[in-house]
Amino acid sequence: MTLPPLPLFSRRSSLGLAVGGLVLPHMLRRSALAAPVPEGAESHGLSIFGDLALPADFPHLPYADPKAPKGGQIVLQISGTSGNQNFTTFDTLNAYILKGDGAAGMGLIFDTLMTGTADEPDALYGLVAKSVRVSPDKLVYRFTLRKEARFHDGSPLTARDVVFSVDILRTQGHPSFRLPLRDVLSVEAEGDDVVVVRFRPARSREAPLLVAGLPIFSAAYYAKQPFDQTSLEPPLGSSAYKVGPFQQGRYISFSRVPDYWAKDLPINLGTANFDTVRFEYFADRKIAFEAFKAGVFTFREEFTSAVWATGYNFPAVTSGRVKRETIPDDTPNGTQGWFFNTRRGKFRDPRIREAIGSAFDFKWTNANLMYGVYKRTISFFQNSPMEASGEPSAGELKYLEPFRASLPPAVFGPVYVPPESDGSGSDRALLRKAFALLESAGCKRKDSVLLLPDGNPFEIEFLDFDGSLEPHTGAFIRNLRVLGIDARYRIVDAAQYKRRTDDFDFDIITQRFGFGFTPGDGMRQTFGSEAAKIPGSRNLCGISDPAVDALIEKALVAEDRETLTLLCQDIDRILRAGHYWVPMWNKSSHLVAFWDLFSRPAQDPKYGLNPASTWWYDEEKAKKTALRVP
Repeated sequence: MTLPPLPLFSRRSSLGLAVGGLVLPHMLRRSALAAPVPEGAESHGLSIFGDLALPADFPHLPYADPKAPKGGQIVLQISGTSGNQNFTTFDTLNAYILKGDGAAGMGLIFDTLMTGTADEPDALYGLVAKSVRVSPDKLVYRFTLRKEARFHDGSPLTARDVVFSVDILRTQGHPSFRLPLRDVLSVEAEGDDVVVVRFRPARSREAPLLVAGLPIFSAAYYAKQPFDQTSLEPPLGSSAYKVGPFQQGRYISFSRVPDYWAKDLPINLGTANFDTVRFEYFADRKIAFEAFKAGVFTFREEFTSAVWATGYNFPAVTSGRVKRETIPDDTPNGTQGWFFNTRRGKFRDPRIREAIGSAFDFKWTNANLMYGVYKRTISFFQNSPMEASGEPSAGELKYLEPFRASLPPAVFGPVYVPPESDGSGSDRALLRKAFALLESAGCKRKDSVLLLPDGNPFEIEFLDFDGSLEPHTGAFIRNLRVLGIDARYRIVDAAQYKRRTDDFDFDIITQRFGFGFTPGDGMRQTFGSEAAKIPGSRNLCGISDPAVDALIEKALVAEDRETLTLLCQDIDRILRAGHYWVPMWNKSSHLVAFWDLFSRPAQDPKYGLNPASTWWYDEEKAKKTALRVP
């Protein structure tokens, strides 16, 4: 079983690559490249390393069909969260603050200065902004806005709205938005159609793209109500969709805006084809699967291998009314595992963390619970060039050496790889090794109880809001109990889970995240010492290592991909030597099932999954499928 992915954060991504997501840019690998933009010249797009695949006069996205019909609906289950969202409920339509549980799909209603494609890793093209001019020192970005840009009420979208949006997110936004905006020095409006953003020296490499991918809120709308409060009033947007009917905690729908001001821009042709995009909420995955079988929702990505192997034998599948596909996924796999809260004393010693990890028998779990579908995850940059291997190269050592005195010797040897078990489910050799590590850390066994160095019994709570991982965790727990650890699995409701994780009130939780082909500020949010102190941040593990901080800062300003790769490999080595997690598993494909109601372009995007972005409702297929929604 794989956790649903974290969302990819652009508006285009929220339409497709991770439905339910919000707004920061996370683009994918480039195709054939256009010439780099000359320094200081006006450009139709931005790229981290200065190259764009699409020329200024591109007619439409290569994987979108500009003749795609509009109409119908697609109904989905939320498959990724960001900001204040959670998987099982919502109580606010403001998904950009820490308070509340934000609704899925809110990124669908807000336009951005620029937006990305699913064919490039680190590029944006003009949307509200028709062009951008960058100063020679790359610290000042002047965006020229399209004068035709409008909010849904017909009011003009101006530079002042952009200024308001950046300022409000960096002061009152959720930490996942505030923290990346620390490099913004100022944002100013020069009239209605020019926004000037100034960045601090040594700013993050991706900071300009982060700003260009932020949602644009209406300053006039928020002049009448506070931004930092939860609300079920649909906010004023400007994009291809607006909030439609919804029922708190059960479903939310988004209605296509027929007169959307940007519908004929090349970046939008062939996208946003459904009249309605709807998200259904379920408190239990088994109930959700039954709802899909009944047609309550019409597109499903399957994350549970056992269900994929044995569950798709219901009549709609055998008759062909429900289709199944395995879609290759060449993007770097998300990092998934059980993560320790190292703020708690019992997990501060890395030997204890390594011992606990040695008790997990992946080989048995994969064979007996997951039909052998998965591979073991070993890296924080799994299946990417940033994944460390073997001993450090000369290039890696160049950046590691200044920290040799403060780092464990293991960082400078072969990178840590989890041991492979004998597949029995309880490998005695590995358990003996784990117990030896626990003893070396000062733990002692009294009768059948393992005592921590302070003399207290060693107890662990695995916290979750969904029982899907209970069989996998249960097998892990059985081995921990052999060691004398009183481990247990606790399921709480989604709201309590969010509160506890926001407040770092847990022992071990399951987490999944990914950084794509061009890791950037997300590393600072997930591994940085400052983030470890901020409630609601993504650094749930509490990682606080000056060497990691310093390497991240170097990575954020790396001027070429080779340097970035070396720095990420070093970060990977340090984190893996720190045993901050028990890595789980991964697979390089999407398992999808959908009612046969849709068609899609002949060319798929190079990376990612785009059902709500470029697919469309097919009337002829719908007639044959004759879906009757209960």
